[in-house]
Amino acid sequence: MRVLVVSDIHSNIIALDAVLAEAAGAYDAVWNLGDTIGYGPRPNECMVTMQRISTEWIAGNHDLACIGSKKVDINEFNQDARTANIWNGKQLEPHYLTFLDTLPIAIPINPDSHYIVHGSPLDPVWEYLLAPQQAYVNWQAIQQQICFIGHSHVQIFIRQTQNKSIDGPLVPTRGEPLQILPGERYFINPGSVGQPRDGDARAAYAILDTDNQHIEFCRVKYDITMTQRQMQEHRLPEMLVRRLQYGR
Repeated sequence: MRVLVVSDIHSNIIALDAVLAEAAGAYDAVWNLGDTIGYGPRPNECMVTMQRISTEWIAGNHDLACIGSKKVDINEFNQDARTANIWNGKQLEPHYLTFLDTLPIAIPINPDSHYIVHGSPLDPVWEYLLAPQQAYVNWQAIQQQICFIGHSHVQIFIRQTQNKSIDGPLVPTRGEPLQILPGERYFINPGSVGQPRDGDARAAYAILDTDNQHIEFCRVKYDITMTQRQMQEHRLPEMLVRRLQYGR
């Protein structure tokens, strides 16, 4: 089975469409790691698409903030994020508000191999898992070999080798799939579809191949200026508009 793994779409339908066009025919299932909405200009369109194709779907902190969930405090977001989240929530059709409120914040896909969460196993909504010590502690909380995470908007992986040493965070090389080896464990971040922050403005995603036991890290160009125009039409914060072109 081949699984398209996406995260942090953030209401950027132009980027999402570009990912799906490039990955067309290359996957059998879709795992959505959360933050489908927030920041960007097209929340309903992104919800329509993801409801159509997602086979597993979890909520992220921006999803919860946009719908006014008690699971997060919107005051913990910076001013630009608060403004965009409040706007996103007001745009959402009522049934999407209800749907997002029912999403889990983590899913053990199966007992031994795969787990998905937005932040981290220990703090599914808020933790940015970016350091070896964080990885070591979080591995104690789950049994699965591979945990897919989002939230930080950076395309990286952290690996625990057979001798229990920890490598990473490591930046994957496009065109060189990461081979999943017996006895090793992994945290995998596919990067952000709609608002990358690793210095590469292209939309990011990953494809898991469970038959060949490897993960492909992918990037695709999209029409950033079109998304920026859509954001400006709705007077979303200018900083959020500008950062798309820099991938920061």
